[in-house]
Amino acid sequence: MTEKSGGGTRRLLKNALAGLVVLGAVGGGVAYTATTVDRADRSAPTVVWEQPTATATPEDPAAGIDKGRASTPLSKLLLPVPDGYVLGAEIEGHGNDAELEAAEATALFKQTAKGVYGKGRRAFEEAVDGLGVQGMAFRSYARVDGSLHAEVSILRMKDRKAVRTYFDSEKRLAGLLDLDKGPKIKDHERNAVCYLGPKPEKPREKDGERRTPKLRLMHCTAYDGEVMVNVSAYGIPPLDTQAVATLVERQLRHIESPGEYV
Repeated sequence: MTEKSGGGTRRLLKNALAGLVVLGAVGGGVAYTATTVDRADRSAPTVVWEQPTATATPEDPAAGIDKGRASTPLSKLLLPVPDGYVLGAEIEGHGNDAELEAAEATALFKQTAKGVYGKGRRAFEEAVDGLGVQGMAFRSYARVDGSLHAEVSILRMKDRKAVRTYFDSEKRLAGLLDLDKGPKIKDHERNAVCYLGPKPEKPREKDGERRTPKLRLMHCTAYDGEVMVNVSAYGIPPLDTQAVATLVERQLRHIESPGEYV
């Protein structure tokens, strides 16, 4: 391999790993969603995620507000829990409605590369540092009928260039992975994109007992100025992809008019 081609490979790896941050997790829960769903005993007739809660977690100063907290500039950008939803399951170690400052948010992103070692891990961490994450707020949502669970994160980065780099990296990686595109987001075709995870196998019966179907994942990313939005949703097939797209659209409209319930 020539030095020129080697440099190109390293740049591609760096960009792909930056995109992996998005595809592998949603804010604090991005990695949690991917690893939990992957490790879950989805072939057994058991609950595949925690029962959603109707209030914020006890550590939250706004506990008891079922629409989610809005006590900081970043948390105000998160979509209040819409009708038909409640606050969802806890995002591992951080509750279901939380915010992280720059250092903790950056460290959390780096943890999503637990399975990457050596030069790849260093390239990944450099890519995360280059994003200049200023802070992150995230919230989980669950449909009251239990058919859909979503995790939404809002990240503020150092500048618009970093946000666009992040967005483009995810699209590039999705292309490399040949992921199916999800529905378009109304009025946001240029700054939002969604992808679907692989189609799960159909559930089979064993010893006369029907098994719980595997989950289908849909991930969306979008941006608005220096703010990046990530949404990961999953549910038992057939996943209501249009409901997820509507959630993303509402989130983006809320960023344009924060403080207003949409």
